[in-house]
Amino acid sequence: MHDDVENVLLSAEQIESRLAELGRTIAADYADEPPILVGVLKGAVMVMADLARRIDLPCEMDWMAVSSYGSGTKSSGVVRILKDLGADITDRRVLIVEDIIDSGLTLSWLLSNLRSRGPRSVEVCTLLRKPEAARVEIDVRYVGFDIPNEFVIGYGLDFAERYRNLPYVGVLKRSVYED
Repeated sequence: MHDDVENVLLSAEQIESRLAELGRTIAADYADEPPILVGVLKGAVMVMADLARRIDLPCEMDWMAVSSYGSGTKSSGVVRILKDLGADITDRRVLIVEDIIDSGLTLSWLLSNLRSRGPRSVEVCTLLRKPEAARVEIDVRYVGFDIPNEFVIGYGLDFAERYRNLPYVGVLKRSVYED
């Protein structure tokens, strides 16, 4: 365990097992028409890569980068597109792949933005969700784990661009971000 981690919330094995389950469910749900997977950079890189390998369908992948965090620990609610989709999603089935949903503000904005582009459907798959932190109601079709309202890192999740490469999800020690 990394020195800055208070405790491991989800092990690499737990994450792997749950993504395999989600992949099977998504493959069954989209068997008639595979979705375009839209990963939200940077945090969803690990989730997207591992999940996509568990979906036994010929899925297309694309990426968006949106920001509302900076180097802080709370969502600012102000969203800006840093990288837009390369693909046209008109009349397509879109599955947004997220690492974490906390306040829901960024995802709510992203859902509205993507729905305005004329897709057939837009659904959400997230590895982590913090129900206690929700500030807006969002219908999330696929949830890996509901977690407590702690600041978590690892498996794509960062603090000030660090810790993304940890193979597990851990709670960051408060002393690291409350200096």
